Amino acid sequence: MNAHLHRLPPGPVDLSAIPTDQTPGFDGGKKQGKAALQALGEELSDLQEQLWAERTTGSERRVLLVLQGMDTSGKGGVLRHTVGLVDPQGVKITSFKAPTDEERAHDFLWRIRYALPEAGYLGVFDRSHYEDVLIVRVHGLVSPEEVESRYDQINAFEAELAADGFVIVKCMLHISAAQQRERLLARLDNEDKYWKFNPGDIDERERWGDYRTAYQIALERTNTEIAPWYVVPSDKKWYRNLVVGRLLHEHLRAMAPTWPPADFDVEEQRKRLLDEVSVS
Repeated sequence: MNAHLHRLPPGPVDLSAIPTDQTPGFDGGKKQGKAALQALGEELSDLQEQLWAERTTGSERRVLLVLQGMDTSGKGGVLRHTVGLVDPQGVKITSFKAPTDEERAHDFLWRIRYALPEAGYLGVFDRSHYEDVLIVRVHGLVSPEEVESRYDQINAFEAELAADGFVIVKCMLHISAAQQRERLLARLDNEDKYWKFNPGDIDERERWGDYRTAYQIALERTNTEIAPWYVVPSDKKWYRNLVVGRLLHEHLRAMAPTWPPADFDVEEQRKRLLDEVSVS
């Protein structure tokens, strides 16, 4: 399966024309999809470990996975099932909530810069700087002129990151309103899931059309060659997880990280170990 099938083409975006429940590029079902993701895990983990190891040689390369989507679209599921396949010591996850008073006192990108992964890391943003052109547009928290300005600021920011060694993978987890309703009801049907339910999600759901419009504009305005968007059908959780896994795998493989060479005499160190008398 070529996950790049989900790369958003340039131009106007109509999310209503992009299916949320199909599995393009994959002929199997849920069982086969889960198996395919697990089969991907070993190579994905090796590639990520090589990237992590490269930082010891002064490499500045790193990956930033941006996860955006409506409530219940599955950002947490991607973290558990896909990002969870790699070594956690090389992963930095940041979940962005409503900005604090301190964060509001700065430029909207200030807290994003503070959360960027260091060299060698796979950084993951659970929500991101895109909240500042989505929620603020829907709720009118800043002027339309400010929102327009932010699209350009985001493009310049991501171009700066790419020049500094970042590979940016932006995924919009695309679910239907009907699927969101089912997932919210499932939380209400299971007392173990009450903690995940927020009555405010229903309030936001009433603005579904406004959010779709906000997403369409944001996707169109920030879908650049350096940092393109991938719209991932997410009604089927297993397919969503597989697509994001494939995207990470394809980007890491294209980076072609390598194991750092020894900066010491290998044979000399081998001889020291073989010649030692005893260690107690």
